[in-house]
Amino acid sequence: MSRIEPRNYAEAIQAGLEKYVPEEKLLQGGLFQAMRYSLLLGGKRIRPILLLEFCGACGGDQESAIPFACALEMIHTYSLIHDDLPCMDDDSMRRGKPSNHVVFGEARALLAGDALLTMAFETMLSQDSIASVGPQRAARAAGILARASGAYGMAGGQMIDLQSEDQKIPADTLIYMDECKTGTLIVAAAKMGCVLADAEEEKLHAAEKYAKSIGLAFQIQDDILDVEGEQDSLGKPIGSDLENGKSTYVSILGMEKARALVQSLTDEATAALSCFGARGDYLRELAIALSSRKN
Repeated sequence: MSRIEPRNYAEAIQAGLEKYVPEEKLLQGGLFQAMRYSLLLGGKRIRPILLLEFCGACGGDQESAIPFACALEMIHTYSLIHDDLPCMDDDSMRRGKPSNHVVFGEARALLAGDALLTMAFETMLSQDSIASVGPQRAARAAGILARASGAYGMAGGQMIDLQSEDQKIPADTLIYMDECKTGTLIVAAAKMGCVLADAEEEKLHAAEKYAKSIGLAFQIQDDILDVEGEQDSLGKPIGSDLENGKSTYVSILGMEKARALVQSLTDEATAALSCFGARGDYLRELAIALSSRKN
């Protein structure tokens, strides 16, 4: 089985993204330019890293999982492009650079997001990808990502977010919204890694529990940083949630309880990895690092 060292994850993912979304000298080449602008800006690559690490922790071939990791990042990037549009969050900065629509205009940014969404499934379901992992695993992984991206997942969470603006919503509504909007892709990453390695159900359930906990902790930490963070570190404006009239964990729970919840969820995540033994060490360290991040 081909193993990628964790220190090389970002490089492997970047190389895959360059391969699957190349520069094209076609009449529609400007679309590829806009797609690559946001896709190759960098970022933490948490979702594809989770997929690769869970695949490896379950004894799978990480090289064969790269197309699926890249597809996951394409979906995530498309969501960021659309989130930044004036009709959504209207954010002008992303990862320290002007948002896609600021550079290319709203119409091209919209198309870039649409194209990345469909390119993700083209990448996962290509002949080469299917040949490397087998049709059953490829179909199951693609199905997990499709469910996580749509009305029951990320898009549904965004809808709840939009209809909750300028309203005070209860904590359980906020949790459900974030589990859909942010958490589902993180859970999908963990589950896809396990599926591609043909892991047993015990590990699949453990991966789901871990990812659900760090996904919610990640969003709460985002809300904390929206109040206390520094714009240069975050690469986006501070206080945008407050300006948009959004309910956050800080506004509902207060800063102290929000921090305590991040710690509790991180503890739950690390505890969920017991069945992985030493192979879960990197994932434990990742959960702890995410809980104290500054960007």
